[in-house]
Formats: sequence, C-alpha cells, structure tokens
Amino acid sequence: MTKRVSLFVTCVVDQLLPRAGLAMAEVLTQVGCEVEFRPAQTCCGRPAYEAGCREQAKLVGEHFLASFADAEFIVTPSTSCASMLRKRLPELSGAAARETAARVWEFSRFLVEIAKVDDVGARFEHSVVVQDAEGLNCGHRLLSHVKGLEQLPLNDWTGSGNLWGRSEPVTPALVNRIVASGASHVIGMETERLLLLRGALQRGGHAIETVHLAEVLASR
Repeated sequence: MTKRVSLFVTCVVDQLLPRAGLAMAEVLTQVGCEVEFRPAQTCCGRPAYEAGCREQAKLVGEHFLASFADAEFIVTPSTSCASMLRKRLPELSGAAARETAARVWEFSRFLVEIAKVDDVGARFEHSVVVQDAEGLNCGHRLLSHVKGLEQLPLNDWTGSGNLWGRSEPVTPALVNRIVASGASHVIGMETERLLLLRGALQRGGHAIETVHLAEVLASR
C-alpha cells in the first residue's frame, strides 16, 4: 500500500537549506510514497522552547498539530525538530498531541523503518566525513549503499550543537580536523549543525561543501 507522506520541512530548511527539502521529497517519491506539502506549516516550536518560552512554544506546537492533524506520516529532515515534536510537544500540549506526534518521523528513520528501504540507488563519488546525530544509525545504513562514496574517519564527533541553545561550538580545532581528513564534503543529518559547519568552513576559506543526507541520496 502506498504510504502518504506529509513533509514538515522546518523553518530552517524553508529559509536556508531548500535543496535539502526538495531532495527529501524527490527520494520519498522515488521509493513509492505519495508526497504532499502543507503550506500552512511553520515551525516545531523549538526556538521558543530552548529559550524558556514554554507558552509561546506551545502555541507554535498547537499550530503544527492543527496543520497535520489528519496526516498519515509526517517526515522531517531535522533530527532535532523530530525530537521536539515527538518528545517535547506532548509535554506541552498533553494527550491531545501524542497521537499526531507519534506520526512524526526523521527522514532516514522513515526510509529504513517504515518504507523498508536501505538502498535508493544513489551515486555520490566524493570523499566525505559524516556528522552523526546521536543514536541515529539509519543514516549510516543508507550511506553504506551509496555508490562511489568514500567515508573518512572523524572519531568522537556527534555534532550535538544547535542554533537555538545549549550549543557546542564549532571550534577551530574541529574545522582543522575536518580539513585534515581530506574530505571534499561533510554530510549531515541535522540541519542546524550543517549551517554552523557551513559558516565555519566558509569563514576559514575552505572549499569543503556541506550537504544534507537527503541531497546525497537524491544524487545520481
């Protein structure tokens, strides 16, 4: 049976990383999903939540719930937004939020666990380092099937920083490790962290590109 997927692209992707959202839609369509975009969507509420503004976060979250109330699956390219919606939103809005929140899936987890796909036929002939999202192995499983991709080691890096709060800075030492790896690209599964890395690499004058997992999986 065809799975009906509603994209939650997030405010960051909508404004700053649109290629990631388009690539996610392309890959989901390719694996047989019926994909839609709901233009009323805005944000998950995490910026307000991280700032301690719980009532404002709740209001934003309730708009999300209204926008996606009848969605079968809600798929997002952001690990942190998925976590906010699945874990924090029910804390703010109670039982009414739990049913909708349970239908939110991070992109790579949806492909592997729901669509039951781990090889999408991608080809990406570059040497890369991968910015992990903690506890998320599905992205690595998908990348292991990408033809031409050479993954270089960058030990002890989970990339837990974010734009909104409790951020681990992208230090010069981390940038130097990425450069020393010889990678031409950094692949990320967390949109906020990709923006931080992109800025740090550009300020240092490095030609290393940052790309979201979805962009790699859409490559041929």
